[in-house]
Amino acid sequence: MCAEKRCRIGVVGGGVSGSTVALKLAEMGYQVQLFEEGPSLVNGPPACHLHAGGNLYREISDEQCLKLLQQSIDTYRLYPHAINLRPTVIAVPKSDQGQTFNLLPRLQKLQKFYAELVDRDPANKLLGDVDQYYKVYSHEKMDELAQKEQPDPPVTLDDWMIPVAKSVNLDDFKTDFIMVQEYGLSLFRASAAISLALGSLDSCKVFTSTHVNSLQFDKDSKQWVIQTQSNGEKSSYEVDYLVNACGYRTGTLDDYAGFKRQRMVEFKSAYIARWPKFDGVWPEIIFHGVRGTSEGMGSLTPYCNGYFQLHGMTEDITLFKGGLVSSCQSSSQPKLCNKLQGKLSTGWKQEDVIERTKSAIDHIARLVPSFATAEVGGRPMYGAQQIPGTDPSLRIADVSFEGDNYARTEIVKWSSALTVANKIADHLESSGFQPFEQKVVGSYSDAITAIPHEKVVELAEKIAVERNYPPELAQDYL
Repeated sequence: MCAEKRCRIGVVGGGVSGSTVALKLAEMGYQVQLFEEGPSLVNGPPACHLHAGGNLYREISDEQCLKLLQQSIDTYRLYPHAINLRPTVIAVPKSDQGQTFNLLPRLQKLQKFYAELVDRDPANKLLGDVDQYYKVYSHEKMDELAQKEQPDPPVTLDDWMIPVAKSVNLDDFKTDFIMVQEYGLSLFRASAAISLALGSLDSCKVFTSTHVNSLQFDKDSKQWVIQTQSNGEKSSYEVDYLVNACGYRTGTLDDYAGFKRQRMVEFKSAYIARWPKFDGVWPEIIFHGVRGTSEGMGSLTPYCNGYFQLHGMTEDITLFKGGLVSSCQSSSQPKLCNKLQGKLSTGWKQEDVIERTKSAIDHIARLVPSFATAEVGGRPMYGAQQIPGTDPSLRIADVSFEGDNYARTEIVKWSSALTVANKIADHLESSGFQPFEQKVVGSYSDAITAIPHEKVVELAEKIAVERNYPPELAQDYL
């Protein structure tokens, strides 16, 4: 067994990947120090859904979709407090080159794989009954549903489809609509659950509002020396194993450590609208479209009290001109232009918030005409995400290693966080590192499941307000 001094772990970055790694290792008995520059954990890019099956992305492989499905179920089991239980509708406008029936072979594979996961472990049955994983709706069925009143609360998939059937013009869409058991995710409830769980563990020390400004490896002690600054005070910490979980700034820590890594960074934003005349309890709707065009994919994600989160894959809405950049020979950190870097560091000008949110509302109102009455509902949810390698369509990535004592988390989607934590735990063991206290732990977090749900919601609302977002975004959808 390693000496006790060899078991101190430093995690730099308190986003979902860093926080999940810290939680996993602390529960295993490792001594963990988690450093986060922001005032609270899990600030990252906008997250609003599990991406179970990856049906939002036609361009990715079936293999990635199957992996996303399994990871989404793992995320549900790890962070049950964060899930908004509502399905997702996939619709293909006539302006799009795709066809709804082209999605069915993939959905059939996903349904079969979901059945296998449930057979493996009945606790995996979290996305509804296997035979109801997805359902296809013809225009005739949509016409029929449009004549019905939605029960409160909705129970069946048909119930959920009623407000959609009442609100869209079927002539704008190709033959069928598809409803899939893909659920929502509250970034704020996840932040609250992680914060409360880590706060309950003596084996984890969380440093928020703490900037890491240098990193050195001491060859004699074989330890990493982390230099930080917080509230004007400088500090130094020594750890035996370092986890780089800096999100879109992962390359900065790689540069400090002297490691080269090819990656991209993409700046994206989602928008908050308030729809005072909304009717019914809505599912999420994904309108397929060609990325980067004026009719790019759009999404309408519901929250409480008429608040919706909006995406539109155009350069006037979610995407930005010059928003996708790559690393270079001299640095592992891709450089965003000054304008986008300014949004990350100092925030948005109000006129930009209004202009882009209205563009997002107009983008959705093309296909849901009554949504034109929606108003700006809050500040954008924005951030930059890293994409390891050179493929901008990559959605499945997790972790890479340098030597025995440096791990680099590289998630693109939320659902990969637990995979990262498990792989780092395995790497620690294979490299000879042992926890201070050997604990028997399950696959998911006992510290999180022990937290009363109402306590999570209470803190989540506080976090949302502190970040200048409506508290409704933190509340249970149903």
